[in-house]
Amino acid sequence: MITHAAHNGYAPYDDRYDDAYDDRYDEETRLAQYSDDADFEDDPEGEGDGKKVKIPLSPMQRRKRRWKIVRRVLYAMFGLFVVVPAIAFVITYFTVDVPSPQDVLAKQSQPITFYYSDKSVMGRVVPQGGNRELLQPNQVPEVVKHAVYSAEDATFETNSGFNVMAILRSVFNQATGGTGGGSTISQQYIKQATKNDAPTLTRKWTELAKSFKLNNETSKSDIITGYLNIVFFGRGANGVAAASKAYFGKDVGQLNASEAALLAGMIQGPSRDRDTAYVQKRWSYVMDQMVANHWLSPADRKAAQLPTMIPRDAQKKEDAGTLDYHIQQRIIDELKDKGYDEDKLYSTGAKIYTTIDPNAQKIAAQSIQDNMDGQTDENLRGAMVAVDPRTGGVLAYYGGPTTVKNDAGKDTLATDWANVPQNPGSSMKAYDLTAWLKMGKGLGETFDGTDRRELGGRVVRNAGESSSCGPQCTVKKAMEVSANTVFYDMVLNWTKPARVAEAAKEAGVQAAPKGKAKLGTSDANIALGGGATVVTPEDMAAGYASFASGGIRRDQHFVSKLTNSQDEVIFDDSAGQGKPAFDDNADKSKQIAGNVTDALGPVIAESHLKCPSGHECAGKTGTQQYDPKDSDPASYKDRNAQTWMVGYTPSVSAAIWIGGDGNKPLHDKNGKPIFGKTIAGPAWQDFMTNYLKDKPSEKFDKVDPIGKDADQVVTSSKAAPPPRETSSEQAPPPTTESSSAPPSTSSHPPSSTTTSPTRPSGIFGGGTEGGNPGSGGGPVVNGEPPKRSG
Repeated sequence: MITHAAHNGYAPYDDRYDDAYDDRYDEETRLAQYSDDADFEDDPEGEGDGKKVKIPLSPMQRRKRRWKIVRRVLYAMFGLFVVVPAIAFVITYFTVDVPSPQDVLAKQSQPITFYYSDKSVMGRVVPQGGNRELLQPNQVPEVVKHAVYSAEDATFETNSGFNVMAILRSVFNQATGGTGGGSTISQQYIKQATKNDAPTLTRKWTELAKSFKLNNETSKSDIITGYLNIVFFGRGANGVAAASKAYFGKDVGQLNASEAALLAGMIQGPSRDRDTAYVQKRWSYVMDQMVANHWLSPADRKAAQLPTMIPRDAQKKEDAGTLDYHIQQRIIDELKDKGYDEDKLYSTGAKIYTTIDPNAQKIAAQSIQDNMDGQTDENLRGAMVAVDPRTGGVLAYYGGPTTVKNDAGKDTLATDWANVPQNPGSSMKAYDLTAWLKMGKGLGETFDGTDRRELGGRVVRNAGESSSCGPQCTVKKAMEVSANTVFYDMVLNWTKPARVAEAAKEAGVQAAPKGKAKLGTSDANIALGGGATVVTPEDMAAGYASFASGGIRRDQHFVSKLTNSQDEVIFDDSAGQGKPAFDDNADKSKQIAGNVTDALGPVIAESHLKCPSGHECAGKTGTQQYDPKDSDPASYKDRNAQTWMVGYTPSVSAAIWIGGDGNKPLHDKNGKPIFGKTIAGPAWQDFMTNYLKDKPSEKFDKVDPIGKDADQVVTSSKAAPPPRETSSEQAPPPTTESSSAPPSTSSHPPSSTTTSPTRPSGIFGGGTEGGNPGSGGGPVVNGEPPKRSG
């Protein structure tokens, strides 16, 4: 069968032939298309001689062949440049993690802001990463958004996270040596949030995927807020809120269009705020773009001028405020104990509302400084703490200067003397009395108050003639004149040291490990605040506050409320809840505190001090004797190392310490020994007078006396002391603390009816200010020993 006619290679074009050609266009013709014979086709029939005949293609055939070549190249290019990248993009999209603004916000460190009790700013502490304040979406002004859009990404509200034209423009600019990036705000946010700005294709690729995913999962409002919270503006400011204060000293909500434009313009060159020409150029560009995008009227643009920036470090000084470093550290320590360390405080942008009264703080520092002025002893140091008895809040805290000069003349961090434990001297006698009252004993009980009594194997001396009150001295009178022999006897033979330590802790003295105080109970030296017993000024102010409050203890604290940067309350302790200090029964605790106040009231006048006008007050001085060395001059034996004045009204308890760093012989500006009344007493009086000036008058609540009423006791200076009450508790053995002078070697202790002052008169209270502890004698209650209880 003849299936087709042979042709001579010049047959006319026929559709049937074309179909046959298409069917035969296989691998052979694919390879042939690139040869010189691409316009010819082999004759499939041949002539049987093994030779192939080239058949020329028609113009239509050639066009079809070439189109197929182009089409296949286009298919390949489409697959290579579109399909494969699309598949890779989808894979990348589902594998990358996108940091949401909320996630980033949780990791940001923000300044910690401290407030005084009147809500005024005390100061701010900026983290090492720079100043930052985080905003919520509703806190970002529209004018700021529009300025940033104009500077960085005008299509932000409508693009999908990346702008193809911007990317192509960026490629062109880089290829031609121009400038300008192709990143959208979303891409910039990703780069800032991930802290990855490596100039690699991999980073750029994943950045595009993350940006696209971010826009699909997060609102535009959250994205722009997140971006404005983390972008760096220069001047140490991270985020637009901090930048607003760093550049203009105002909150971001107060920015106008001109100021917002300047900040937006600084994003590309945050370190160039000193370059006036650059700042002007960027500001003008942003302002013009705001007009072009209809976010600013041409009239407003024409009237606008480059805004004036505040000096570069002005905001740092403003942030520092009047925050005292010693106070800052005490606050940080307190919050750490509550479970809020500095990392947590920075991460939440903590707002710390303190109990510090700015007026009280100023007066406290001034009172110490004024009374230290003119002193010539370079070893003198001073500290003061005031506590509100109604809340337990610390009203004022002065630990001395923040910095001092070292041996090389350079400033170094100074010691916080308000937080250094020292021997409290006779100011400890308030706790001796508390322990005594808790046993049911009263202020009317009498002891042998004569000087140089032998007690517990040691000779105890009083401070001088005025500190000895005869063989039948009431407890109240002994407190007034600070008779060491009475209180040493009381603690050694009656309350025992452990009860005194317990009374101090009940009042508010924080012993180790919770606090820094140590309350020695191995001997009776605690009675006079010597030996191992040491407390801080804060301890004493807090302890005496429990007497001022009528027996209600409220733990001393610096922080009344803590919130985060969004004002969400973390805790609020401003209510000042307390509990009975000295007895579970509130009325009994109040009675004990009231009796202590009755005993401490007359001490004020005895110490040559005065209560603030219109206010009742009570208190106690204290002096700790210097422990002399063999090489010391003879005059050093009369020197003191620590002095105190602790006192209170119903609304404020204040403790002042004036002393030296350890055991040092101190002197006043006249070269004489210092006592509680020398500097500490007048400084306390100045503080109380100035702080309570113009405040309502106040009086202590009256309470019934416990045990024997001192006002009903008639004493005789000739009555002989009765035998000591027997007790199963043994007195502690003599001790050799460095704070006590050596025991007397006299084999003939003085008679109970004589006084032998060995120190100058006018010394009010003291640990061993009157001499050295000893033994002998016992309490006298109208000729009979008082009954023990408890």
